[in-house]
Amino acid sequence: MLIDFLNDLLKGERVITDLTFLNNEQLPKYNEGRGLIYDIYCCTDTGEKIIVEMQNKSQLHFKERALYYLSNAIVQQAEKGNEWRFGIKAVYGVFFMNFLFDSSVKLRTDVILADRDTGELFTDRMRQIFIALPLFQKEEEECENDFERWIYVLKHMDTLDRMPFKARKAIFERLERIGSMANLTPKQRAQYEAEWKMYNDYYNTLDFAVEKGMKKGMEKGLQEGLQKGKAEGKAEGRQEEKHSIALNLKKLGVSIEQIAFATGLSIEEIEKL
Repeated sequence: MLIDFLNDLLKGERVITDLTFLNNEQLPKYNEGRGLIYDIYCCTDTGEKIIVEMQNKSQLHFKERALYYLSNAIVQQAEKGNEWRFGIKAVYGVFFMNFLFDSSVKLRTDVILADRDTGELFTDRMRQIFIALPLFQKEEEECENDFERWIYVLKHMDTLDRMPFKARKAIFERLERIGSMANLTPKQRAQYEAEWKMYNDYYNTLDFAVEKGMKKGMEKGLQEGLQKGKAEGKAEGRQEEKHSIALNLKKLGVSIEQIAFATGLSIEEIEKL
């Protein structure tokens, strides 16, 4: 199904015939480095690396994070010794966002490395595709191509009573069969429910921390002056928010390294919580 989706996404550019799923947890190349975990990390039959990420809520520096992900996938291709001639395979990043960048005006944004003046492609070794799901407003009957049909299904998967487009594309019938809760084994269902609980706990913690931080900041601002209080309250609220999120993620069993990556706190700060 991923092959089918990627081929619809890159229609007219290339055809993927096979994929190998790679270890989505990437360890740093040196002890002090930062590791990372991709949602999906795979390699095509011709060697290109593809990273697929799904982000439900807005995150500071998401563009920079996406760039870091792709840069890391390029660095991981380096070979030891003097014989390597920088034979880099292309790296693609596909980022589903359930939020908008400040400047988002279209569903799909393709980012390439090109000459600023002429627009001529400089190299095809790095490519980012951002898909802003809130901007997709088409109804089922309005979808004009398979890419739009995929986006419709992915956006509405949790509310669909039936799987659309089955008569047009057999892959959607398979998706319906695999995606049905009724087809999960007891073990798969327990894992799904545990992950869904962790997901909800994380965002409930985030929302509570933001609300608490804002309230505390506003109270302090009223005491010390509106303008100064707002600035200090926001800063203090953000820090308290990070600590609260980190503490709850620790209780959920998330590793310290992952918490540090998600919150920006140091490992020492997290260990003290």
